[in-house]
Amino acid sequence: MIAGRYRLEGRLGLGGMSTVHLAFDTRLERRVAVKLLAEHLAEDSTFVSRFKREAQAAARLVHPNIVQIFDSGQDERSEQYFIVMEYIEGRSGAEILREHGWVEVQDAAAIIEQACEGLHYAHRHGVVHRDVKPGNLLCSDEGEVKLADFGIAKATEQSSITQVGSVLGTAAYLAPEQARGEEAGPRADLYALGVVAYQLISGRLPYEASSLTELALKQQQEEPPPLDTIVANVSEELADAVAIALALDPRDRYATAREMGEAITDAVRGVPATATSRRRHPTTEATSLLAPTATRTVAQRGGVVQPRRPRRGPSPVYEDAADGEAERARSHAGRRALAVLLVLVVLAAAIGYAILSSSQGPTKISLRKVVYKNVEQSAEALSELVGENTR
Repeated sequence: MIAGRYRLEGRLGLGGMSTVHLAFDTRLERRVAVKLLAEHLAEDSTFVSRFKREAQAAARLVHPNIVQIFDSGQDERSEQYFIVMEYIEGRSGAEILREHGWVEVQDAAAIIEQACEGLHYAHRHGVVHRDVKPGNLLCSDEGEVKLADFGIAKATEQSSITQVGSVLGTAAYLAPEQARGEEAGPRADLYALGVVAYQLISGRLPYEASSLTELALKQQQEEPPPLDTIVANVSEELADAVAIALALDPRDRYATAREMGEAITDAVRGVPATATSRRRHPTTEATSLLAPTATRTVAQRGGVVQPRRPRRGPSPVYEDAADGEAERARSHAGRRALAVLLVLVVLAAAIGYAILSSSQGPTKISLRKVVYKNVEQSAEALSELVGENTR
């Protein structure tokens, strides 16, 4: 029992800082989730203050798309710090990705749109999440999406809680300014949610790096492949909408989380997501190098893009079935023609050897170049040459 009323019934998740348990509130007779700070961190004032700050930051946020906090404190008997929150019956975004590899476009857009509403509410109340990732998006069985784990959230009016140059958050979802150790604002959350959108739709991350240094270099030097070049049923409008969220310069991203959610929803319906964004963030000569991918033309994308299916996790992108069948047919025809040519070459060599070995006197051999770009033409010419020498 925790705090004399929460009976722990099973573990839901485990992290480096805390453990989340399914529990039963004996006073109100309902299921809840209880997060316990790891025992070996209970004496560390830094972790304790961070744990308390999570409860304070999340408790002030009451919204349908944010996990609600019911209670927090320190258990007198075990001296463990705890946070009691609503229990979401469903799966996290990370679990969905592990099970299915990717999500259908409509479902992914619904998840992102709801997450945007939760972020918009948090940002309006002065709270930056700073650790948006699939594992912190909880999807209920009824289709609701809720933001969880404000453990490294920061109220915008508070002083900095980290030393200069330190980085908080999961590396793959860090905005470029976070990777540089700069203070993260609301638009850093939008970048992270853009990474989540990209991953849900394609089954891969925009940048795959093994260190913060490598991630920062890739972010500055490379553009991730547009979604419509790797997923067959993604429109250019949706690819552009996600690309704006992934802009290197925070000023080139959406102004608010709600704007991002509306742009994603509109893009799924075929409405260009760049219409309002370009009015708010016009591309100038000074910022053109950092302009979002959405401003590129079809010609800059490399012309017509061969559609791809989404891939599951790290596996390669599958080719479209029709393209694959055509390529296999061409390959089979080429191998058949090459086999005919090889047979004729061997036959010519055997006949030539027989003539030379059986002749009593000088033998005249006719030779000429029979190599052509077309395999069938070469085979026909070689056949005629064999005929001339064996007449």
